[in-house]
Amino acid sequence: MKKTSTFQNGLIWFGAGVSIAEILTGTYFAPLGFLKGLLAIIIGHVIGCSMLFFAGLIGGRSKRSAMGTVGLSFGKIGGLFFAVLNILQLVGWTAIMIYDGALAANGVVDSGAWVWCVVIGGLILVWIAVGVENLGWINKIAMAALFILTIVLCFVIFQSQFPSAESTETITFGAAVELAVAMPISWFPLISDYTREAEKPFSATLVSTLTYAFVSCWMYIIGMGAAIFTGKSDIASIMVKAGLGIAALFILILSTVTTTFLDAWSAGISAETLSKKMNGKYAAMVVAVIGTICAILFPMDNITDFLYLIGSVFVPMVAVQITDYFILKRDCGESRLDKVNGVIWLVGFIFYRFLMTIDIPVGCTLPDMLMTGLLCIIVRKVFNKKVC
Repeated sequence: MKKTSTFQNGLIWFGAGVSIAEILTGTYFAPLGFLKGLLAIIIGHVIGCSMLFFAGLIGGRSKRSAMGTVGLSFGKIGGLFFAVLNILQLVGWTAIMIYDGALAANGVVDSGAWVWCVVIGGLILVWIAVGVENLGWINKIAMAALFILTIVLCFVIFQSQFPSAESTETITFGAAVELAVAMPISWFPLISDYTREAEKPFSATLVSTLTYAFVSCWMYIIGMGAAIFTGKSDIASIMVKAGLGIAALFILILSTVTTTFLDAWSAGISAETLSKKMNGKYAAMVVAVIGTICAILFPMDNITDFLYLIGSVFVPMVAVQITDYFILKRDCGESRLDKVNGVIWLVGFIFYRFLMTIDIPVGCTLPDMLMTGLLCIIVRKVFNKKVC
């Protein structure tokens, strides 16, 4: 199979970071004020992207897909369990991204949100048909255009004067940190699908993670800045009033396609884990079609609960993986099911949900990750660490 360069991986994750969902999530930080909100964004991304790096490095070194790396810690049945959960979250993400992109595009050119759902869904199908290994020049042109246009968007938003009125906080600092962690978390079960094809696994994973971290922070700041400096969270209307017109439409559609393509593509790869007869590319196309239909039929305006659910499932999963692979050096890829790790994951899941009821300055992810990893080490000291 054709290998991807470090530069290609960086482009892929630049496209993943430029996202309407991240801009919209950034608007939630406005009540904290710019400096406090910026700090929450940075802390959250440091936590989330550190874990994202190690998750991607496992796939790069083992040459396994994201769900294939899960099997190293949870066994074949455990891998199938998380593959199903991953497919479900990716169908959800595909629908959410198409929905958000269509609403924003319709704010620029009012043709009906359903029309833009179909347009965006169709372009995602084109991206899937081309394939991640062959995007090449398409990605280079798309990313260059997005880079220029997002700089223009920043200028439009931040040319406003800093508001003098103080806002009443409706979000705690800890909750804001967790919302910043949430986006990197959503990529945990995907990143290895791309780093496994890398010519240089370490450098590709590092560049992918740093690129995504920078661009994602940038998108959060754009959203927060829009809400603070312009008093609005509707990015489309800000673009239109600034006279961006067709350029605005281009940003909104292309950013949605480059991000959502990764969701659908990884859903296809996860589907291959369920059955050897499954064709990943065709499965990805089915996911894109289902996501488009759901985006047309169902409202998806508030995704915070969805983000927290993803965190509670995948944070303890990746904590177990990182501990197993880098510290305990365990490989249960050929075993049927690692019940011990399954129980540890369940404890981590419950602990995360408990932490959501407490206001912790660093959010839920970091303490849950540390507790789950420590529990994994302690349990393996009691049991033979090679036993699956």
